[in-house]
Amino acid sequence: MARIRVLVVDDHRIFAESLAAALAAEPDVDVAAAGSGPAALRCLERGAAEGRRFDVLLVDAELGAGPAGAAAARPVPADAEGAVDGISLVMGVRRVQPALRTVVLAEKDDPRRAALALQAGASGWVAKDCSLQRLLAVVRGVLRDETHLPPALLTGVLRELTEARRHRTDSERLVESLTPREREVLRCMVAGLGRKAVAERLFLSPHTVRTHMQNVLGKLGVHSTLAAVALARRAGVGPAEPVPVGAGRSLPGDVVERGGQPA
Repeated sequence: MARIRVLVVDDHRIFAESLAAALAAEPDVDVAAAGSGPAALRCLERGAAEGRRFDVLLVDAELGAGPAGAAAARPVPADAEGAVDGISLVMGVRRVQPALRTVVLAEKDDPRRAALALQAGASGWVAKDCSLQRLLAVVRGVLRDETHLPPALLTGVLRELTEARRHRTDSERLVESLTPREREVLRCMVAGLGRKAVAERLFLSPHTVRTHMQNVLGKLGVHSTLAAVALARRAGVGPAEPVPVGAGRSLPGDVVERGGQPA
């Protein structure tokens, strides 16, 4: 009999342990529990290293009491510590182990968060008060590449996904209006770099970087760096790559030329 390896991730210990115990009573299910995002990532890494990868991840929608828009956060690194919200965990796991199926467990129907979960890579959204048989049916279904949503959520989720697609298209159009240099600056902003760090990275003066940042905000039609970063993420703009250790930097007052023109 092929066994299904399930990892339950919920920071409410009683619920996590009770659900794990109920699932473990099934003859074809092996189950483990984790109380946080970082703990879950460590379990997944350990299972992969031992050749015993998990098949399905059951994640609390409110893990870490994250904000509603937390799915826009960057994928969670494997060495993350502290609170990690459920949808960001789904996104991070999707990048690391794409074959792993994820089901989000929720206390209430929420079309927006359900849509965010699907966009992050989840295969299902299930109410926490559903029956064990219903949950098992979903677990087995996602392993057959099925997507599971409560019927009552379907219309709302489709509406949210359509709206998100429209926002993404609008965001992509705005980003395309930026010059190549302004896009570089935007990627640095997405990476969380301040004006001085951007200036050092791109070999520009802080005054020039400030001008570029103001131009970026103006062209994107936003009034803050946070809003610009949120729009950039919707458009699929990733952060600037880390500078390699030992890479050269300009000295104050240096003028660096690229392609015959001052940068």
